Amino acid sequence: MAMTIVDQIVELIRRTTSSLPGDVVRALQIAKGNEKKGSSAEVVLSTVLENCALAKKNSTPLCQDTGTLTFYVSESLRTKVTREKVEKAVAKATKLGYLRRNSIDALTGASYDDNCGPGSPQVHYCKRRGVTLLMKGGGSENMSRQYSLPDASLGAGRDLEGVRKCVLDAVVNAQGYGCAPGILGVAVGGDRVTGYSVAKEQLLRPLDEKQTDFERRLLDEANSLSIGPMGLGGRTTLLGVKTAFRSRLPASFFVTVAYMCWACRRCTINIK
Repeated sequence: MAMTIVDQIVELIRRTTSSLPGDVVRALQIAKGNEKKGSSAEVVLSTVLENCALAKKNSTPLCQDTGTLTFYVSESLRTKVTREKVEKAVAKATKLGYLRRNSIDALTGASYDDNCGPGSPQVHYCKRRGVTLLMKGGGSENMSRQYSLPDASLGAGRDLEGVRKCVLDAVVNAQGYGCAPGILGVAVGGDRVTGYSVAKEQLLRPLDEKQTDFERRLLDEANSLSIGPMGLGGRTTLLGVKTAFRSRLPASFFVTVAYMCWACRRCTINIK
């Protein structure tokens, strides 16, 4: 018997919350190998990898914060994968224990026990294929930043050097919070809303895809800060940096940094 669309989305949630993408696991393994044997950094990364293996084996959330659920749905599926069906799937996945009760009223703090409240989950119809789910925890979300250039406090002008200063400032201010090693999505340009949206979308890109020279420089310089996993020191402060550029108004120059923790939970399925 064919799975319903709701059940297919439930399965997407189960996979996303319990299994890291292969490129992220490989990046963590490489990072572990680069750390000094017996160091705090190596121990942290070993524990992270053990946790990932257990979560995948037992189909349990690999992090207690199952995060903001952002669904990117192909425009061609708009009439098939409706918001109503996504919400039904989220409610069912919550009941099954794939998701923590993780959505509360902004003013009263009352829980939306099915994880379906105003703006939760997020559903975006776009040009991507199939249905992609990105889970982003609150700790990493708190480390995201937006800058407006020029910024006198950073000595940052409206150029790539200014962008570089903003990105490194975001890394320094995170100082291991948000569960480092992190992954950065960076948007240069756009308006304030577009900046955050585009920056977060960069977190969908594989870590092992070809880097630009600018991305490589940002990654190398961030890792030279020796903040390390969980801020305990080491060679791996970031696993990756992904950048995107958007047109802007002459009066505005925004640099937006979406910080993602090591638990970069993303998965795509083709709806049948």
